[in-house]
Amino acid sequence: MNAIAAPLVVPRRTTVVVTCILAALAGLMFGLDIGVISGATPFIQKEFGISDRMVEWIVSSMMLGAAIGALGAGWLSATLGRKRSLILGGVLFVLGSLLCSLAWSPDSLIAARVVLGLAIGVATFTAPLYLAEVAPEKTRGAMISLYQLMITSGILVAFLSDTALSYSGNWRWMLGIIAIPGVLFLLGLFLLPCSPRWLMMRGRRDEAVEVLRRLRGDDDHVAREVADIEEQLKNPQRGWHMFFQNANFRRSVGLGVLLQVVQQFTGMNVVMYYAPRIFQGMGYDTEAQMWFTAVVGLVNVLATFIAFGLVDRLGRKPILYAGFATMALGLGVVGTMMHLGIATHGEQLFTVAMLLVFIAGFAMSAGPLIWTLCSEVQPLKGRDFGIAVSTFTNWVANMIVGATFLSLLNGIGDARTFWLYAGLNGVFLVFTFWLVPETRGVTLEQIERNLMAGKRLRRIGR
Repeated sequence: MNAIAAPLVVPRRTTVVVTCILAALAGLMFGLDIGVISGATPFIQKEFGISDRMVEWIVSSMMLGAAIGALGAGWLSATLGRKRSLILGGVLFVLGSLLCSLAWSPDSLIAARVVLGLAIGVATFTAPLYLAEVAPEKTRGAMISLYQLMITSGILVAFLSDTALSYSGNWRWMLGIIAIPGVLFLLGLFLLPCSPRWLMMRGRRDEAVEVLRRLRGDDDHVAREVADIEEQLKNPQRGWHMFFQNANFRRSVGLGVLLQVVQQFTGMNVVMYYAPRIFQGMGYDTEAQMWFTAVVGLVNVLATFIAFGLVDRLGRKPILYAGFATMALGLGVVGTMMHLGIATHGEQLFTVAMLLVFIAGFAMSAGPLIWTLCSEVQPLKGRDFGIAVSTFTNWVANMIVGATFLSLLNGIGDARTFWLYAGLNGVFLVFTFWLVPETRGVTLEQIERNLMAGKRLRRIGR
């Protein structure tokens, strides 16, 4: 423990660079874990001779572990510290990846993916928190944006890795190879300092000041930041108390929960987890399924830049309107093509193109913006609680989607399944109009004042 508590003395510029690498690897691991199972499931199903229902359990077991990990991550990060929590997450990630590659039965694979999920649940809560507390002010936004971008990049890398390994059908390598970035993530963590905010929360002010001196290099800046942290700590988190005592806070928590349910029921992760199966339904062979899955990952990455470029120019709601409409159109056309029958190569390509339109619609809107809104609508004293509840809801909804898609395909058919998700995206347009506030250019303090004054949720951003 002492070795962890006393980090290596690293020059300031090196610390900032390694922090950037941490942001990249934390997001990359998250994305890798989402994407890697997609290409592996056809080969797992063939080797073990399992049903679609068991495949759903294998896919969704990771989300179960992530929900549990996210639920305990707040306590871990407060008790052990941000850095030690991330180290624990990194160890679990490497262990879970290796156990997946060595799985001897479907049940053992499910257990291994639960371990992997625990790691992801801890990391997805703690990594952005640590980065926000350690990164210099001038690069803080870039760090968080890099984290989000690397999630989509991790999905792409996983899809490309699966495609390369699909020729041999070696699903064990597909699942095990992501242990490599996990090890790099762990090595990077040992070079980093503890969070100065956490140190001050534990009464270790002198250590916090020393860490900030190494990170900032300017005594005046350090003094101002220490004073800011001390002022913030005078207002401790009171999430549980507020939730039971304040109806307006319950409204903001409820909105955060609904936003995460909406994000998952757009159907995006259905494509992420089952892309080869979807392309199989369009009539493509195994090789084409894998390459088109990689294209899905590429479009997901590229379209994410649209959100980065427009969110502070156009606002949250216009982009969400455009995204949900695009997703409803894309999935509606995909369902219609599957209903009519995909007979020619041109019809196949058109159907793929419309699925990619859906992917772009999500990546430019609900993907990044839901997380932004979830943090913006929570009042300061309940922000940790509100975001924790939102994160937990995200993983539970994610698990439900992953555990039901193949059953829907087998039960109501491909076309009706895609029409169902298209219809949900149409409903989400109405949800955005009635409940989602426009928060562009509005301070968090003003949003909180409007919320606590009892204004309607869609008006708290005014």
